[in-house]
Amino acid sequence: MNILLCLAGIVMLLAFCFAISYDRKNIKFALIGRALFLQVILAVILVKLPVGVWFVSKLGDLVTKVVSYSHYGLQFVFGSLIEPGGPSGFIFIVQVLGPIIFIGSLVGLLTYLGILGWVIAKLGWIVGKVTGCSQLEGFVSTANIFLSDIESPLLMSRYLGYMTKSEIMVMLVSGMGSMSVSILGGYIAMGIPANYLVIASALVPLMSIVVSKILLPLTEEPKIVEKIDLSGQSKASNVIEALANGAMDGMQMVIAIAASIVAIISVVALINGVLQMVDLKLEQIFGWIFSPLGYFMGLNGDYVQLAGKLLGCKLILTEFISFDTLGKMVATMDTRTAMMLSIACAGFANVSSMAICVSGISALCPQMKGTLSKLVFRGMLGGFAVSVINAMLVGIILLF
Repeated sequence: MNILLCLAGIVMLLAFCFAISYDRKNIKFALIGRALFLQVILAVILVKLPVGVWFVSKLGDLVTKVVSYSHYGLQFVFGSLIEPGGPSGFIFIVQVLGPIIFIGSLVGLLTYLGILGWVIAKLGWIVGKVTGCSQLEGFVSTANIFLSDIESPLLMSRYLGYMTKSEIMVMLVSGMGSMSVSILGGYIAMGIPANYLVIASALVPLMSIVVSKILLPLTEEPKIVEKIDLSGQSKASNVIEALANGAMDGMQMVIAIAASIVAIISVVALINGVLQMVDLKLEQIFGWIFSPLGYFMGLNGDYVQLAGKLLGCKLILTEFISFDTLGKMVATMDTRTAMMLSIACAGFANVSSMAICVSGISALCPQMKGTLSKLVFRGMLGGFAVSVINAMLVGIILLF
């Protein structure tokens, strides 16, 4: 029964994307079918095959280990404030957001050395070849395994002016449906298992192509770039500057996230204060509206309503609010429920990300601002669909 529910949920979400498509008659179903088939194979390898499970587990352990080294720098600067059981108790900006600074510096270093660009270029070439999408679509969708919806366009900045509207949609959907490596430390600190986040990231490129090619098929002639070079995109002149720039980028991210969360939680509290007069809470409303998605995920009992609350908070507010709730409950859940909800809540697809995408990308390529403004809302919905569809796909595989 749960298999049928998840299949129905996937069909329903793809049908929704079809309903809001800009150009339904030009959708290339062969490309979409090929990408879906490859996505199923990839998901089976990562979730079910022993070699894939082993690889994901080891990679998750590696990510967790690397993130743990941020503790040394944070302890030197903040002392006992870094300890959840210390005299000051739990301090979100230090214990959860603090590791982002360290990971940001590593990303800056890997970008400067050309390692990150090289990995993205190789994986992007493979994605482009096996799916039949354009060169730039393969690269930008793959970049979002590692980078955020603003960081990946920065890496691709020299090619932004070449992109068609359909390729821009791929950039938006993959960016909204993905997570940044820099931010994984924050999620892990909130209690989300690293291997779940690894799976969520790995499933982004192919499903982003599926969803974006439904939303806006490629009808224009894409620009053929003889050789896409993603190296040398760092503005740093040496290793030390690269580390420092990465750390500052991470710090800016920490401040932006902290400011957003302060505002969002305060506004939610205000709305709940008003709703209290009719004995309601915003979380309850989210649960009612989005609980059908929890039902089609094949979840049991109270988890259907919980899924609705988490997905509503993720879409309307931010994934940090959802992960804060989920992280406290993951240890008490069965593996299937915990993994599905973690994957469904992953990604930057929320209302505030639309403004961030338009302003951030148009700063790199001003002539794209009008196109971005027109496409960003459906791109955000597409990014949301990517995460939920991937969660349902994983949910089906885990039932075997």
